[in-house]
Amino acid sequence: MNGTSTALILVGLFLVGGIISFLKQGMPKGVIVLLGIGAAMCLTAGILRVEGLWS
Repeated sequence: MNGTSTALILVGLFLVGGIISFLKQGMPKGVIVLLGIGAAMCLTAGILRVEGLWS
């Protein structure tokens, strides 16, 4: 696991926390969907870098 994959996973988890917070606050669904897409992309990219499938 290198620094880039770690950073991507941490950013993805940070965005997941933002999703949970925004849901509790009742924010608009569009913002939550955008955060979800960003979190999914960051986590996917980080996991693929860890596995060595995407370098």
